[in-house]
Amino acid sequence: MKSLLLALLSLTSFYAHSQDCAHYLFLQKNKTIEMTIYNKKGEVSAKQVYQVSDVSSGGGVTKGSLSTEMFDKNGKSMAKASSTVQCNGGVMMVSMKMMLPQQQTEQIKMEAKAETDNMFLEYPGKLSVGDALKDGNMTMEMNTSGIPSKTTIVISDRKVEGQESVTTPAGTWDCYKITYKGKMTTKMGPIPINTNLDGTEWFVPGFGIVKTESKHGSTVITSIK
Repeated sequence: MKSLLLALLSLTSFYAHSQDCAHYLFLQKNKTIEMTIYNKKGEVSAKQVYQVSDVSSGGGVTKGSLSTEMFDKNGKSMAKASSTVQCNGGVMMVSMKMMLPQQQTEQIKMEAKAETDNMFLEYPGKLSVGDALKDGNMTMEMNTSGIPSKTTIVISDRKVEGQESVTTPAGTWDCYKITYKGKMTTKMGPIPINTNLDGTEWFVPGFGIVKTESKHGSTVITSIK
């Protein structure tokens, strides 16, 4: 009887965790999500389309495989890439490959070294204003026009600054506003090139990110199919 009770409790816990993850956009198979990218002048510069190609569950973790394609403002394909999203107990974990400028992702020839790097950014299912979120960092070996290079991304000082309502062509959401510090360092030869990635995200627990902003511009979710 005791063993049966423990089994039922474990099953209930697993089911609850699965339910916590089920509504995230990037964990819904065959879902297509379009993000419109604006430059710092507020003009449309590109669109990023995410297709959830596969979703699997095991060991309490739900994983989503994404194929992405970037189009310029005239609809011409610029770059294709792939990335991964995971969820465990309602905590969404997004591969930091998604922080890379999309024109570079198709040049990646080696995955992030997961054994040494925290390659996923975590977004808890329950947030409060004032929360500090976990940092993330990753290193990737890349090939740019036949020249090998190494790129490191560090995301730190992630803070929940407040709650705001965000309306886009795809809907209206009550979001948590998350700010962060970010730096991308690319080393191609002896001199490193640093890029500032500081930004702000508007995140909906149980759903996903609907808006981002940085000094370079912004992205907004504009279509869900």
